[in-house]
Amino acid sequence: MAEVRSRIKELEVMVSEVKWEAPDTVTLVLFTGNDKLNYEPGNFLTIAPQQFGALERWVAYLQDLKGKKEPPRAYSLASSPDEKYIAITVKEERYTSGVTQYPPLLSPILALRTPPGTKMVVTGFTGPYKLTDEIRQQNDEIVHICAGSGIVPSFSIIKHDLRVNENLKHTLVYSNKKHEDIIFDQDLAELQRQFPDRLKVIHTLTREDDPSSFGQDIRGGRISKALLDEALVTPERRVVFVCGPDHHPWQKKEAKEKGETLPPSFLQSALGFLDELGVTKDQITKESYG
Repeated sequence: MAEVRSRIKELEVMVSEVKWEAPDTVTLVLFTGNDKLNYEPGNFLTIAPQQFGALERWVAYLQDLKGKKEPPRAYSLASSPDEKYIAITVKEERYTSGVTQYPPLLSPILALRTPPGTKMVVTGFTGPYKLTDEIRQQNDEIVHICAGSGIVPSFSIIKHDLRVNENLKHTLVYSNKKHEDIIFDQDLAELQRQFPDRLKVIHTLTREDDPSSFGQDIRGGRISKALLDEALVTPERRVVFVCGPDHHPWQKKEAKEKGETLPPSFLQSALGFLDELGVTKDQITKESYG
């Protein structure tokens, strides 16, 4: 724990570039000056909403409503340590009556109204979603199962390991609604071209209306037991990283109070299929996201 705490520090950064990844998702490239950056692929940083003047009234209102201070929001790093910058990828969260507990506070500002030149303070870096030396040495392949913006930490892990290390293979099963929603689409395709023997990507689209979008590596529908069984080709020496949406604690509490059963979330579905396929808990690294 002392090692993790030693890496946590505040950084004053400036947005140097805004890259649109999807209609509601951007990557913010952050200039850090001369700070020496020490982080691992898959780590995240946090951003406090109190620092943004445009959010002052919303922060005060939500703090009064909840009776507690608004906490910082966590954003996984889309960059990797071999790159000369840090970057986060932010998907705009939307408010849906009866589904969302409170209006999203920070992500709409970051995703839609943060131009180059914007300054902010971030705190980093930490997080358990990472590819350790032990995992790398004991396995031949990593299978990543992601949905939506849950791709961000796995993207950092995949590109860093492909470029810096050798031998380990990666298979990515990535679920989105439509083709236009695929984050890092061109980056993933380029990595496949550079490392054809080490990276395989299978997309699955749940609401795509264009049949020409589908093919061997782009499937229709949600993740399934059969699709994950196809991806898990080396059962003895592989581990699984799963990152995507799950139900919030308040949703679980509310459902329990009403005696209702929530439909399976992406994360629950993926973990359920993996259990049926004989993947043990010690072979899984998971993170709720999006």
